Amino acid sequence: MDAHELMLAAAAGAVSLAISAVLWAFAQRKAADRRVADLQARIRQLETGAETAQASAEAFDSALLAVEDGQALLASGEESLGICCQALGLSETDPQYLLNALMRADPDHARRLRGLFERGEACAFEVKGPAGVVTVEGRAAGALAWLRVSAVLGEDQGLPTAPRFAAFLNTRAYPAWIAAADGSPVWVNAAWLKAVDAGSLDEAAQRGVAFDRGADAIASEAANMGQRREALRWLSFGGRRRAFLIAAQPLEGGGVGVWTDDLTELEEAREDTKRNVEAHDETLNRLDDAVVIFDGAKRLKYNNTAFAELWGLEPAWLTERPTHGEILDRLRQRRRLPETADYAKWKAAELGRYERLESEPDDLWSLPDGRTLRVVRQPHPLGGLLLLFADITGELKLKAQYNALIQVQQATLDKLSDAVAVFGSDGRLRLHNESFERFWNLTPLQIEAAGDFEGMVELCVPKLHDLAFWKELKGRVADPDPAARMPITGEAQTSDDRVIEYRTRPLPDGATLIAFTDVTDARRLESALADREQALTEAERLKRDFVGNVSYELRTPLTTIIGYSELLEHSGDALPERARGYAASVKTAATQLARSIDDVLDMAQIDADEMALDLGPVNVAELMLETASRWKPQAEAAKVSIMLTPPDGVGEIRGDRRRLAQILDHLMENAIGQTPAGGTVTLAARKALGEVQLQVSDTGRGIPFHVQAHIFDRFIGRERGGPGLGLALVKALTELHGGWVALESEPGAGAAFTCHLPEEAQAVSQPELGFAR
Repeated sequence: MDAHELMLAAAAGAVSLAISAVLWAFAQRKAADRRVADLQARIRQLETGAETAQASAEAFDSALLAVEDGQALLASGEESLGICCQALGLSETDPQYLLNALMRADPDHARRLRGLFERGEACAFEVKGPAGVVTVEGRAAGALAWLRVSAVLGEDQGLPTAPRFAAFLNTRAYPAWIAAADGSPVWVNAAWLKAVDAGSLDEAAQRGVAFDRGADAIASEAANMGQRREALRWLSFGGRRRAFLIAAQPLEGGGVGVWTDDLTELEEAREDTKRNVEAHDETLNRLDDAVVIFDGAKRLKYNNTAFAELWGLEPAWLTERPTHGEILDRLRQRRRLPETADYAKWKAAELGRYERLESEPDDLWSLPDGRTLRVVRQPHPLGGLLLLFADITGELKLKAQYNALIQVQQATLDKLSDAVAVFGSDGRLRLHNESFERFWNLTPLQIEAAGDFEGMVELCVPKLHDLAFWKELKGRVADPDPAARMPITGEAQTSDDRVIEYRTRPLPDGATLIAFTDVTDARRLESALADREQALTEAERLKRDFVGNVSYELRTPLTTIIGYSELLEHSGDALPERARGYAASVKTAATQLARSIDDVLDMAQIDADEMALDLGPVNVAELMLETASRWKPQAEAAKVSIMLTPPDGVGEIRGDRRRLAQILDHLMENAIGQTPAGGTVTLAARKALGEVQLQVSDTGRGIPFHVQAHIFDRFIGRERGGPGLGLALVKALTELHGGWVALESEPGAGAAFTCHLPEEAQAVSQPELGFAR
């Protein structure tokens, strides 16, 4: 390529380069214009944002300070800065002055601000100045530290900030939270989180747990209605069932504040009170006394069944809760109140008792129907008045009877010769008689002044010095041990040479009766009687010995006489008839004397309680037959007939055959001796309830009435000879068999002796009868 072409090519390249450069420059210009426009729009946006931030800061009464290297600059809120300086009492409105004042206010505040400036630690606190409170919030952004300060002056300076108030709510032991309009929590305190076992509200929301769905419903209802709502809910809290008062209050600016209070103790106390009141009412309803309670408005609040029955009031009318005055008016209409001349004044006085706070003395009402009521009034603890009506008509009657009984008792004791005193379990003298005063030579005034046992001892010690004796008596009076209160009896010697007998007796009411008796004369008489008894005993011994010796001495010659008389009687023609008659008379007399001696010995044995029965089965029919055969010769000699009544069905009895025969022998002897010639003696036996009756009757001259009472005494009936012991021995032997003897007789119409003997006789100890003196 030649030079020209090279030049053309170079020119064309230069032109192309120039065009390209122009086009690039034009493109760059357009890009620069767009960038400039963007920057201008950004500047305008930032200016608008700054103005908005400034306006917002100014609107919320807060100042924003930027702090770098300890130097503070005002970012916004110049007016708020002045208010903060005014609150802290600073003379100049300067950010640096304010920062220095905040550092000097409290060491803790200085520490927090240094942590913000040096380490970027956020802080929040309040500083109280002379004119108000300054709230400080610090945050770090890059190399700058930002402080937002606001001041509260006047009455609002004591209001806490939201963080402080939240911290305050977190100290509560029971849940508190802020709920949205639907009832869901938007802020909760620490107690709420602890109750649902969650670390945060977000965690609780994710798990779908809540403190109480019912509480959420209450919060929603309060938000929708714009009114406070409360409800008592029983919930599980802290491992036990507790009662919470849920209070939901709509807040300004939206949301609902929910507050809980634990009323478990209050509710339990209320339930206990309710149960106690019900139990109290039930108890009052079981009382016989009428009880009525009026409230503070003087209207019927409660009455038991006895109240309606006492006054005859209709239960349906009482359920309408009439006033006290209305009840009094109805009772007056029915003449069931005490008669009074001025009812209006009396009623006003009754209703005026509501104004008195102290209890009043009991009152007595005498009703027209004769009843007497005791009226008790007292203020009710819950307000109003409580009245109790007790029908004491029977009590007054019993009291009168009791007083009369006491008077009779006192009069009875006064008539006793024994000195009697009654001491209560407390040692007080309750009762004594006039003999007690005379016995110890005391006056009524002295006894009244003494009062108790110790006082009585001081009065009686001069008469009876033995302190051990009084100590023992005191134990009987005051010791509650039953063993110590056992009755005792004893004797003591007084200083005036009297012998006294004392006795203690516990009474059912816990009191103790002590009786004193002067037995001096009795003891002297007893001593004399003892000497006489000893002499009589010795005489009785001598009598028994004499009877025994005489009987023995008499039996020997009598045996000889009887033997020789029998020998002479049977000697035949060797003796003349008249001599044989004499021998027979001698034999009869000797035999009679021997029987009399036997009777005396038997009676002596009975008197000495030395006779023993030889008990065994005895055939009654055989016994009667033998007796009749044995006495037949004597009856024929006396021209008396013996009639034997067959003892059908009598059979056997248990007894001493020899003694039973002896009983019948004496009865037969008495009957034959009392029956004139031509008369009849009847021997009979019959069986009765558990006994056999042996009877000997005659048709003789009978027994005079004045003799019948003593017919079984000893030495009666001697006109027939002998010592007169036959009927007395009959009675004694019958009683030894456990039976008894009966007599039926009229003068001139004969006599009948009946021995009532048990079928199964038992040997009975015979008391000493003794000889008649």
